Amino acid sequence: MPEKTTDKNKKPEIKRRYRGRIGQVQIYLGKLLRMFLYQNDWMVLPMAALVAGLVGIVIRWRLFRSMEGTLVSSLAVACVCLWNGCFNSIQVICRERDVIKREHRSGMHISSYIAAHMIYQALLCLLQTGITVYVLTITGVRFPEHSLFQGGFLPEFFVSLFLITYAADMMSLWISAICRSTTTAMTVMPVMLILQLVFSGGMMSLPPRLEPVTDYIISNVGLKLIAAEADYNHLELTSAWNTVASMRNNELKGSFTVGDVVDQLENSENPTIKKLREVVVLSGDPFPQDITVGYIADQMSADNPDAADIRKEEIKYDTTFGDLLKIVGEDKVRSYIVENSSKAARNPDYDYEQGNIGGYWVTLLLFAAAYALLAMITLEFIDMDRR
Repeated sequence: MPEKTTDKNKKPEIKRRYRGRIGQVQIYLGKLLRMFLYQNDWMVLPMAALVAGLVGIVIRWRLFRSMEGTLVSSLAVACVCLWNGCFNSIQVICRERDVIKREHRSGMHISSYIAAHMIYQALLCLLQTGITVYVLTITGVRFPEHSLFQGGFLPEFFVSLFLITYAADMMSLWISAICRSTTTAMTVMPVMLILQLVFSGGMMSLPPRLEPVTDYIISNVGLKLIAAEADYNHLELTSAWNTVASMRNNELKGSFTVGDVVDQLENSENPTIKKLREVVVLSGDPFPQDITVGYIADQMSADNPDAADIRKEEIKYDTTFGDLLKIVGEDKVRSYIVENSSKAARNPDYDYEQGNIGGYWVTLLLFAAAYALLAMITLEFIDMDRR
């Protein structure tokens, strides 16, 4: 019988055990936490404080004070959340793409990898949101006292900022899954941020054909959410009055004829002029009846040839706009302008209602889930990369 030969150079087969999906999630969470501590991923936290501080100093006298101030400040706060979320995850996948590919071929589940990132990024976003709210507070932003849900305004505001940040984070996670290198990812990110700003609805008005695009933009939902929480529709629009008030020292010079005044007083359909026509100018002896402004205007109408010379008399004026405001009543003018301009600026998207704000919360959660799913689907094809 032939002798059995053994191959001494043959290495023993190593059997690898791979944990289930939940076990892999735990492994990757541990890896991400180590990267947070030892690879300077923690730097996103002081950066969040710095960005929030710079924005807080600018918006502290605007947010929650007036319509226009709140709208601009809401966009600024939403941009802080977008910035934080994007920088959290824009490089996390593309920087270790080769490692992911190798581990996937060895039995790693993409779903476990993405789930670990979702949990880790959620914790990171919670820390950043807490830092942002705290920094806005110490920079002088005065938060409202109203609240739609139990717990007060700040917890509601915290939830809103967290969801905006997390949705942006998952969007960048998907971009990181698409890009093959960190250079490509960092090149794409500014384009995405500009897209978020342009289609936010807070910087400029868009053509009607492009307005539907804003429904799929995180910044637009974030802007509406923060403005709604600020109770935008019950604030004052002060820009129109501020423009009028800035004209106080403007000189008003010119002239008009008596006929010009009389012609205006003949418009009895105007409620204000009708009331003015009823004002009594002269009464009692020797007048048989009360002499009203309307009576005088009728006597001096263009149909009366005896009043032709008087109608031609010119009246000159030389005053300032501020003096005119004092004559009319500055408080009345301000109240009229602010009230009516505020009504015209109201937007149902900014209604302070539970259904409205809750709807925006759900929308942001759907954004986050959709982007995470896209990242997972994208990485499933990682084996198709060139070796």
